[in-house]
Amino acid sequence: MNIPLHRCVAFAVLAAASMLPASADNAARAADDAPVVVELFTSQGCNTCPPADAYLGELAKRRDVVALSLHVDYWDYIGWKDPFAIGIATERQRAYASHLGKGFVYTPQMVVDGAAEAVGSHRAVVAREIDQARAASGKFPVRIVYKGNDMMTVSLPDAPAGKTATVWLVMFDGVHTTDIKSGENGGKKLTYYNVVREFRQIGTWSGKAMTIPVNAEDEGRAGCAVLVQEDGTGRIVGAGKVAFADKR
Repeated sequence: MNIPLHRCVAFAVLAAASMLPASADNAARAADDAPVVVELFTSQGCNTCPPADAYLGELAKRRDVVALSLHVDYWDYIGWKDPFAIGIATERQRAYASHLGKGFVYTPQMVVDGAAEAVGSHRAVVAREIDQARAASGKFPVRIVYKGNDMMTVSLPDAPAGKTATVWLVMFDGVHTTDIKSGENGGKKLTYYNVVREFRQIGTWSGKAMTIPVNAEDEGRAGCAVLVQEDGTGRIVGAGKVAFADKR
């Protein structure tokens, strides 16, 4: 789903051929503008998660990546309740398990653009999946613009769509450091990045250009991301992010 950046009308075959390289360059630039989405499914109750949490912090600094930390709640029974655990994180991970042919869920797991997964601490594998996602075609950037009075607009392009897609608004905090008192990580002080606090649907996209007004009241959050996720496959076909501090 490359964004059509221009239409050209040629009056001769030679003229049409001469415009093809520019069209290819524009398509490549459009793909470059679309960030890769990396979702880390993690928990404060998981003793193998801290290396993956640290790696997500590094990915969060990249402009070409939307790095999100989703804390699942199924570890909460082992002596420590994760204060950032949300039910939708567990729901999303179970949906990915179905889409990606996994018979189970686990932590730490990183899912890249909804289309590939790896153990979150296996840096080389995750890096390779990110590079492959960047090179793949069929993804577009989402434009997020503040309009004032706590409102913003989310703009999606006119682009080929294989399936309808759900448009998600994801609100996240920046950095949290927690003293873990008990459980598998008891006695440790651990830091988490881009911790997802809210995940809600704001629209449905079917390939036509659209603008969605959104209440941008951030409640102290560090930023937000918008994900356009293909129904039925879980593949993320569009994404964008904004730091609230950059838009005030």
